[in-house]
Amino acid sequence: YFPRHQIKQLKDGIFINQSKYVKDLLKCFDLENTKHSKTPINTTTKLDKDEKGKSIDQNLYRSMIGHLLYLTASRPDILFAVCLCARFQSNPKESHLFAAKRIFKYLAYTPTLGLWYPRESSFELHTFSDADFGGYKVDRKNTSGSCQFLGSMLVSWFSKKQNFVALSTTESEYIAAWSCCAQAIWMKQQLVDYGYKFSKIPIKCDNTSSICLSKNHVHHSRTKHIDIRHHFIRDHIEKEDIVLSYIPTKEQIVDIFTKPLDENTFSNLRKELGLCEID
Repeated sequence: YFPRHQIKQLKDGIFINQSKYVKDLLKCFDLENTKHSKTPINTTTKLDKDEKGKSIDQNLYRSMIGHLLYLTASRPDILFAVCLCARFQSNPKESHLFAAKRIFKYLAYTPTLGLWYPRESSFELHTFSDADFGGYKVDRKNTSGSCQFLGSMLVSWFSKKQNFVALSTTESEYIAAWSCCAQAIWMKQQLVDYGYKFSKIPIKCDNTSSICLSKNHVHHSRTKHIDIRHHFIRDHIEKEDIVLSYIPTKEQIVDIFTKPLDENTFSNLRKELGLCEID
């Protein structure tokens, strides 16, 4: 046991979950007998400030979000929904509480879900990057998503609202790839200490225009407004630290970190991340 984490070592791998923590959460918020939900967020959910909505207890809402954020350490499947709800902590309304409770309903449906790290997995570093263009209803900013794998083992993931409004899908995907590149380079440097050296780390992106942009050094009108810090990805492509490669949208795992998904798609991507249940 590690603080609120359960680690099970088996002959063919390691299983990490927080099932006891999940059960404690459901009991803490009196949701033990709540109805179950197969996804943490509905595909039609578009949260906004809901200024005319009914106010709720801020302390209760913030406590819910704080506990859920800690749970994302082993449950990447709830990361997008939790981060979306977390944006409304300053003035939560009834609609936000309803969305947060939906996450708990999903946890009640999958309390023992956790991450599986197989013993026989390869140890090649590869990453995925994606962005949802203008998906946030309040300010139309995009949500970046990224995850990093060592072989088939998920080791890092994030879902984050971008700092400014992008003017195109290409720009939003390019900025998401920049964030992913920064994480991949950091991981590459850390793994050197363990004797692993990587080059041409693939960043898999489903937008061909952003891939072309990363290789184009011409500073034309369509890209001049992009912050210069985002172009550092080009330097690492030239140094052959990373390779920005295309992946079909249907194979883009990071969709689970950027947008609400239907039940079947969500279930499939959850498996791709290595989330499962072990007795």
